[in-house]
Amino acid sequence: MSRHPELLIPASSLEVLKTAVIFGADAVYIGGEAFGLRAKAKNFSTEEMRKGIQFAHEHGVKVYVTANILAHNDDLAGVREYFEELKEIKPDALIIADPGVFEIAKEICPEIERHISTQANNTNYATYNFWYKQGASRVVSARELSMEELKELRANIPEDLEIETFIHGAMCISYSGRCLLSNYFTGRDANRGACTHPCRWKYAVVEEKRPGEYLPVYENERGTYIFNSKDLCMIEHIPELIDAGIDSLKIEGRMKTALYVATVARTYRKAIDDYKKDPKLYEQNMPWYKEQISNCTYRQFTTGFFFGKPDETTQIYDSNTYNKEYTYLGIVGEIKDGLCRIEQRNKFSVGETIEIMKPDGRNIEAEVLRILNEEGKEQESAPHSKQLLYVELSEIPDVYDILRRKEEESK
Repeated sequence: MSRHPELLIPASSLEVLKTAVIFGADAVYIGGEAFGLRAKAKNFSTEEMRKGIQFAHEHGVKVYVTANILAHNDDLAGVREYFEELKEIKPDALIIADPGVFEIAKEICPEIERHISTQANNTNYATYNFWYKQGASRVVSARELSMEELKELRANIPEDLEIETFIHGAMCISYSGRCLLSNYFTGRDANRGACTHPCRWKYAVVEEKRPGEYLPVYENERGTYIFNSKDLCMIEHIPELIDAGIDSLKIEGRMKTALYVATVARTYRKAIDDYKKDPKLYEQNMPWYKEQISNCTYRQFTTGFFFGKPDETTQIYDSNTYNKEYTYLGIVGEIKDGLCRIEQRNKFSVGETIEIMKPDGRNIEAEVLRILNEEGKEQESAPHSKQLLYVELSEIPDVYDILRRKEEESK
């Protein structure tokens, strides 16, 4: 059966959730203030979660809430309280990794669907069938699976058990993300939401009889980042993903900005829709998809495990930094008397040319004509992060449009 896959987008805040919804998500996954694996993300308060779910549902978009820590004994009472709150808020599903947490969810809010997180190491169809028997409606595949393994998996599980697969974003060096490095080095447990990303650090070798003498692991004159993977990108392989029977195409990035989310959501939305409309249209528009996807921050791209085991070309050895084409300036909150209200994210000035990024795929250049603060006083630039401003542009944007600036050095 040919599926029309769901596009599942991450959101770190209410603002980013709204962006994901407007820019093409079928579903959004978010975290509350506890029991998810992105403790450093902004995350949602109970009230923000309520507002986000309401906004998404008004636009026909689902919301899934992560509760995918590997729980310790002292977490369990809090998990119960949390699920009691979620029962009232009514998200569309919970994303869970721990069997004990799964059982608590089944007891307290059985009406909310339960999805099994990739943290549960879901690498075979027997595991999928096990979770199906426990009452799970969806299982997130391990990133270590190939396309052929996913096809075999689909053929050996119930038709109504959904497969969710990561198709874009950061890759964890540890198996299915179950990393111990962060806890070992810093005491912050990646499996309880506090990862410090030591896989992105620069390392050297120390010989035990020569303490303090750091021997570089050379790849070039700058050293090496030996655990640093390229980012996953499957924009060129939508047909294979659909043919494999994937139900949900998942984007990684629950700590990303609204600009990143808008860029990735808009690009994959168009790619999926184009392919379903006409495969030739999808092929024809491939240069546009690739150009757009490179407009957000990324680390160079790989297809991960989908077409075989990664080799040395999937690692980045000389840097842990992102490539950056555009700078995020803000989201248009409202339009009044020709002025758009934004909460500034990066500095910009009167006279600059910026871009208005629209959900329909258009990018419109506009000159910044005026910048006013909340008191209505004009200013030449906007240097203060998160300052509320009223901006006049040479082109009038719409609410929820993204304002961004192309960086000269990236040209």
